[in-house]
Amino acid sequence: MPLRREATARQMRLGIELRRLREAAGLTAIEAAALLGANRAQMSHLETGLAGVSEERLRRLVSHYACLDTEFVDALVAMATDRTRGWWEEYRWKLPTSFLDLAELDHHGSFRHEVAILYVPGLMQTEDYARAVFSARLPELTSSELELRVRHRMRRQQITIPYKLVIHESALRMRVRDRSASRAQLARLLERSEADHITVRVVPFDLDDFATASSTMTYVGGRVPGLDTVVRDAPHGSVFIDSESQLNVYRTRFRRVEDVSLDPGRSRDFIHNLAKEL
Repeated sequence: MPLRREATARQMRLGIELRRLREAAGLTAIEAAALLGANRAQMSHLETGLAGVSEERLRRLVSHYACLDTEFVDALVAMATDRTRGWWEEYRWKLPTSFLDLAELDHHGSFRHEVAILYVPGLMQTEDYARAVFSARLPELTSSELELRVRHRMRRQQITIPYKLVIHESALRMRVRDRSASRAQLARLLERSEADHITVRVVPFDLDDFATASSTMTYVGGRVPGLDTVVRDAPHGSVFIDSESQLNVYRTRFRRVEDVSLDPGRSRDFIHNLAKEL
């Protein structure tokens, strides 16, 4: 099988999980490669996502790793054999890879939990809001690059998995452009919060225990909990976090933030009243 020019975050995650299983079994890369009649370089390509693997070879490999979690193995098989060419592929080599990885993550996710502190999240932004956010980027984008990113962001908003958003009042009050754009953005939040699969909660300024809600995060559920992913923004792009210890930290963090936020009904009232102030 030819090597991929570039591995997606999903393909790299499969390789990471196979490496973790191998290391837990106490096998070296050379020993594992021998089980498949391969060499060390081929095993390296597999564990970095640059090479694919068939279902038969994957199941044979994990059987030697003595993984007894059949649901987890089935989820790995699904990752290995999926041939989906999603809408985001038309943006490959046109946008940073992280944009495509986020769209792919949403497509395969089972749910999405998000905490927003400074900005309305991309999945809830209006075109004007998104354009203003991208316009503030340094170095500045060309007009074609800007519109490409806005178009991609609008496509991502077709998400249908359960989505829980906890948003801080600071993000609701942040004027990325002007009053008119802010009113339209709050109206969009109210509109989208009416969808059955979307829940919006607000953390107001006057809420006690703010420390629990002081960090932006995105948590996307996998086919099984062991394949969940946390996404954090960084200066060079999005960072994907997948270690079990860190996942547990972020699961707990989201529950705490959700517990101290306003319920959905009071949150809608809060957003509505804020829009009337503008």
